[in-house]
Amino acid sequence: MQFFPSFSVFLKIGSLEIHYYALCIITGALIAYELGQYRFKKLGYARNILSDYFFALLLLGIIGARIWYVIFMWNELYATNPMEIFAVWHGGLAIQGGIFAGLIYSAYFFKKHEIPFLVAGDAIMPGVLIAQALGRWGNFFNHEAYGSAVSLIKNMYIENAYHHPTFLYESVGNVIVFLVIILLVRHFAKKNGTQFFSYFVGYGIVRFFVEGMRTDSLMLGPLRIAQVISLIFIAVGIGGMLYVHKKGTLRPDFS
Repeated sequence: MQFFPSFSVFLKIGSLEIHYYALCIITGALIAYELGQYRFKKLGYARNILSDYFFALLLLGIIGARIWYVIFMWNELYATNPMEIFAVWHGGLAIQGGIFAGLIYSAYFFKKHEIPFLVAGDAIMPGVLIAQALGRWGNFFNHEAYGSAVSLIKNMYIENAYHHPTFLYESVGNVIVFLVIILLVRHFAKKNGTQFFSYFVGYGIVRFFVEGMRTDSLMLGPLRIAQVISLIFIAVGIGGMLYVHKKGTLRPDFS
């Protein structure tokens, strides 16, 4: 057993390697899970509800993130080596694909358990921002998700040049959005769903601007696909907030 055998590997046991990338994702997911458990408990739901939900969500989220990345990088990376699709430890998870997979599963799960989707969304989505913030540090250890070259030596050193640490910019941005939702939106929003839709507005804004600085964006022709999806997130978030403001139900705290 060997700790820290390389910059990207946390632990090596024989041929088995545990990468920082996986460690960051799992740590972030567990923190989001505990935050969700805390908020679900305050709403009066049993603890096992979210336990049953979490593990399937984590797996499906990773699968969705991988599929999204593979789709847009097929010609560049996977057409000539399809088996590389399964090498998730090499990096290559697109969080927006994970979000789509998670939303589809969440809609199914909470309908099955007769829990209002927007109530569950308010409890869960702010914590997702913390998971994303920590997950971005996996990009640091994998030397990915960086910006253009700069002269300042305090930034990421990759391929004989220093680069903007866009992973850090997005990580900090996600934490700021989380704090805005928890400290401001949660206290002033009276309707179910406002925190849920605030996530899409806040994350969409952060991702749109950070993505514009990256040099490794997934592309759709001349467009950065993450920026396109971010604009959709912002539009859906604003539309959803307007909808719940007019027609939504009161949160238990304000009833």
